[in-house]
Amino acid sequence: MSQPRMALWAAEDMEEDLQDVDVNLALGNYGHSELYDEGAPTLLAMQHQKLLANEEAFAAIPDPVKRFIVHFHQAVLKNNLAEITVAYESGWNRLTEKYYSKTEWPDADLIAPLVNNDPLFLILYRELYYRHIYSRIQPDIDDRFHSYENSCELFNYLLNSDGPVPLELPEQWLWDIVDEFIYQFQSFCVWRSKVKSKSDEELLLLSEASQESGLQVWSAYSVLNVLYSLIQKSKINEYIAAQQQGKSEEEIAEIVGEYGVLPLYRLLGYFSIIGLLRVHVLLGDFTLALKVMENVELNQKAPFTRVTACHVATYYYVGFCYIMLRRYPDAIRTFVTILNFILRMRQYHTRSYQYDQINKTADRMYALFAICNALSPSRLDDNIANIVKDRYGEQFGKMSRGEEGIPAFEELFTYACPKFISANPPPYEDPEALTAYVEDSPQEPAHRHLTLFLSDVRAQAIVPTMRSFLKLYTSLDAAKLAGFLDADEEEMVQQMMAVKSASRCISRVGSDKDLLDGQMIVTSDMDFVINENMVHISESTVGRRFAGWFIRNTEHAQRVLDGVRASPLPAAPKPASAPAGVSAEDGAVAKPAAPQKSVAWAKPSA
Repeated sequence: MSQPRMALWAAEDMEEDLQDVDVNLALGNYGHSELYDEGAPTLLAMQHQKLLANEEAFAAIPDPVKRFIVHFHQAVLKNNLAEITVAYESGWNRLTEKYYSKTEWPDADLIAPLVNNDPLFLILYRELYYRHIYSRIQPDIDDRFHSYENSCELFNYLLNSDGPVPLELPEQWLWDIVDEFIYQFQSFCVWRSKVKSKSDEELLLLSEASQESGLQVWSAYSVLNVLYSLIQKSKINEYIAAQQQGKSEEEIAEIVGEYGVLPLYRLLGYFSIIGLLRVHVLLGDFTLALKVMENVELNQKAPFTRVTACHVATYYYVGFCYIMLRRYPDAIRTFVTILNFILRMRQYHTRSYQYDQINKTADRMYALFAICNALSPSRLDDNIANIVKDRYGEQFGKMSRGEEGIPAFEELFTYACPKFISANPPPYEDPEALTAYVEDSPQEPAHRHLTLFLSDVRAQAIVPTMRSFLKLYTSLDAAKLAGFLDADEEEMVQQMMAVKSASRCISRVGSDKDLLDGQMIVTSDMDFVINENMVHISESTVGRRFAGWFIRNTEHAQRVLDGVRASPLPAAPKPASAPAGVSAEDGAVAKPAAPQKSVAWAKPSA
């Protein structure tokens, strides 16, 4: 059997040439440029210094990095998905850890000679370059502006070329392109809103950008325009609808056209739907966020499940939308589904370079799950419940104490919610308006959503106390109940109506496919009616589901039995040697002397 070929950058001690790349020839000779004559010695000297600096910087690039870039470029030229995937998921990250864990990768202009100044590869390289800066290094204002320009070049190439582009990229990279585009937009909006921390130079650049480009640099309009354009170009919604209707491949190809049949555009369109879900959540429009997902089914066969980071992000934002829409049972089901998936696939996540990101998102979902269960108590999944109690047991106990639990709700919500953004930037183009903006800054988006959420929590603060009293009786005089609550009868009726409202919400049922569909259901096992001056309580108890209990314990017993069978047998005792003077011919069988019994606290006799 032939041995698998090692990637060129994997062998660090190899001394191969750069595959027909003449570095000196590619860099050129700036000293003989016709643009500069003897009458411009200053410009010529400056150009010569720049050339020397470029040569020194190029020579400083490690040879394994040069070989990697050359090989990466060849894989992209040939549309070799296997090689591109290995280079993207393994080579880039391994070289980053070794050479650029705390510094930038070489600038694209510097490595251009290695790739014959290929404009498409340089755009893709810059996408990785700026992503590395955002994740490992604090980006400055130039990085933020240039990353936006590079994103525009990439999407213009994909959307405005004459026909579909001949490019193939791995699913993981396509998702990361869309995800990073939204993350950089989010990061820029958060950075832009902090006016007091800006230097004079940054204020000037932001003012010029606002006046010249019409607020298009990382504007919400430009980001939404890109995502909707990718969806429209790929006709992904038509593709999903045709698949759900069971149409043939030929019929689907006729419906979606030349762009929709290509995996590149189809996946970018699909991931753009998930990206729109995220953007609308960041902007605070939770109904529209679920509306754009109307054609996407949340199941294990959906295309987004092939990329774990996309899978986890989708369920996180859908679940959070349900929380903000007060559909807590739907949020609980959403979180349970994805958290159980993460638990089952944990051993495979460790191989992913996004392992830390997946774990952080999962931890936030555990916190949101605790919030949902406190507001809408339900029978918990045992695995999820145990993890929630281990991580957030203290907050979980406080949230069931009515008004005392408000700080616990605030703590968990602040930790687990997305970083909301404002679509409207500060008025950098108007100094007077900017001064007024700083003196009287509007409420931050995260604090505004927290206030709205806590208002719903406070409306239900009386529910745990009221339930504890009602569970003790089957009928109760209204005046007596008001005495228990230290309230008059009119205030008591208001509190009982709050309990009644908290026990009902809209939730999806089996036949509902749209994420916004649902029917009014009762979420509490207790109901009551008020007849004149008496309160009548009826409590329905749900029988315990023994099937799951037996299955879990049977599996546990099987694991114990397998462990016992796999353990080595105890070693047999060695036979005692025969006493001196007694031979085997005497027919006497020597028996080992019985061990003397002793207790733990007794001293051995002399």
